[in-house]
Amino acid sequence: MTAQTWNPEQYNKFRDERLQPALDLIAMLEPQPRMRVVDLGCGTGEITTLLAGALPDSIVTGIDSSPAMLAQAAGRASERVTFRQGDLRDLRDHAGYDVIYSNAVFQWVPNNDLVLPAIFAGMKPGAQIAIQVPKNDEHPSHALAHVVAQEPPFCDLLNGYVRETYALSLERYAGLLYGAGFQAFTCIEKIYPHVLASTDGAIEWVKGSILTAYLSRLDSDGQAAFLAAYRARLLAEVGDQSPFFYPFRRLLFWGRKPE
Repeated sequence: MTAQTWNPEQYNKFRDERLQPALDLIAMLEPQPRMRVVDLGCGTGEITTLLAGALPDSIVTGIDSSPAMLAQAAGRASERVTFRQGDLRDLRDHAGYDVIYSNAVFQWVPNNDLVLPAIFAGMKPGAQIAIQVPKNDEHPSHALAHVVAQEPPFCDLLNGYVRETYALSLERYAGLLYGAGFQAFTCIEKIYPHVLASTDGAIEWVKGSILTAYLSRLDSDGQAAFLAAYRARLLAEVGDQSPFFYPFRRLLFWGRKPE
């Protein structure tokens, strides 16, 4: 789905902080016995197994485009949990699931306003959908990465590439649910307050997420230079704080298709 190479170890440096929104999203579901569930963008599969535990006797399939993530997920497979590689946009059997779940993926998916209505239309009556979308691009930790990417020498090294977030507004997601005929749905915005050891902690955080879009397009020298320039810009903007308060904005929405 994306050109960047994911590093599971880097991503999991903030495992607990990244896990809480996924747990909050699971809590929005209405469990029923023997549900068929798909986890779009399952990553290392940890959340996929949590879904199986939260939904009695469910059969859960995790789908991800990253071989590195799926290599770690493989050890979590069981009689009720399986994994396969794929792009969520290629999924066609939406009607085969009682729950379509996706945590922290749709900000990477172009044309949310086209992809999601297609998913909604394919869902069977009574099926549920639950999606969490990071929406932190206005924070300096995100915004400055895009600024650095547009400056020399990186604009040339990256061939003009600037990572784009495809996340919509919460109002737009609500409108898409309504437009698809959903009557029961909930849409919330939540700020997750993280206290990191220092400002450098925020750099380590984004090295496991948005910076992968840039670093995976650079050689080792380019990566080191980009990180140095980015760190200098971030420290100039927010200061070298210890501890560092890192508020993280996320959108969560759930809906159940009418019977």
